[in-house]
Amino acid sequence: MTVYLLAGGGTAGHVNPLLALADRIREAEPDAELIVLGTREGLESRLVPERGYELQTIARLPFPRRPGAYALRFPARYRAAVAEVAELIRTRGVDVVVGFGGYAAAPAYRAAGRVGVPYVIHEANARPGLANRWGARGTPYVAVAFAGTPIRGRGAPARVTGMPLRPEIERLGAAIDEPQARAAAREHFGLHPDRRTLLVTGGSLGARALNRGISGSARELIDAGAQVLHIWGGLTELEDPGVAGYTVLPYCDRMDLALTACDLAVSRAGAATVSEIAGLGIPAVFVPYASGNGEQRLNAAGVVSAGGARLVRDGELTPDWVRDTLIPLLFDADRLAEMARRARAAGALDGTARLYDLVREALAAHEKEPR
Repeated sequence: MTVYLLAGGGTAGHVNPLLALADRIREAEPDAELIVLGTREGLESRLVPERGYELQTIARLPFPRRPGAYALRFPARYRAAVAEVAELIRTRGVDVVVGFGGYAAAPAYRAAGRVGVPYVIHEANARPGLANRWGARGTPYVAVAFAGTPIRGRGAPARVTGMPLRPEIERLGAAIDEPQARAAAREHFGLHPDRRTLLVTGGSLGARALNRGISGSARELIDAGAQVLHIWGGLTELEDPGVAGYTVLPYCDRMDLALTACDLAVSRAGAATVSEIAGLGIPAVFVPYASGNGEQRLNAAGVVSAGGARLVRDGELTPDWVRDTLIPLLFDADRLAEMARRARAAGALDGTARLYDLVREALAAHEKEPR
């Protein structure tokens, strides 16, 4: 029986691929033992137990960015976290560690190296995070979601595995183009079965400009003959424009159906979102989050350059842009079909399987090493 320690969390971008891999391991190895390492403050504290996995937590220790009292205390606290994880690895007989970045990942990488257990890194973003950049120095097993991501393993290039995706998204790949599936998805949201459908996913982080930029043109979109499913994210308030045919939801727990229902998506460019939309062959307009370190623009670069999506800045989301660019695109069936073909060619739906294969490769290589 193999014992896996999956480390990462904090945000959905770290937790969701972790859970996708956990699901694949549980399916392939029903007898395997799965332990997830995270923090009490991250999304994993809710999502991991809900999925039926064991969660062990350590202190949340952001790397200090400037001198101060926290920076002085950090080395001792970090060493304590590493020791805590090393003890967990020893006592539970962990065979391999898989990290996804985030606060729990860096101590897990260091602890695995100390104990002599192999570890695998998955980097979801096109611009790597600090924990994964640091951890990659100690392992040859580094996977990336996007080609060209500037990270490499110890003595080996990173493997392009793609993004581990939720099982329901993987399954959707075979059915998304079926008319019956689209009709059922639209019925789920109370949408007309035959009208051109725009999906807007603002998300909950910095999406006010995107949300307001599209909802402000609600009347024009509906008058053009479209219908809109707008999922705005519960942390960014959006006033319902009150236009029939413009459906507003604060959140959606059936994104597989939302993606099936649409002809075109307007979305932020988080790594998982880009990977899902491209892999499913959905034409898209990506609006990268303007703040941060610019990784969202890089996440979308591959599918945009392939012709499967367009890139728009927050400031371009004006009524003129909706009228002159978005609406004509939504009703251009030939152009949407070509974008869908190009998006699907640039994306992939087998990222979970590829990452699982790399983890098994790391295990097999470790078993062959002289003791």
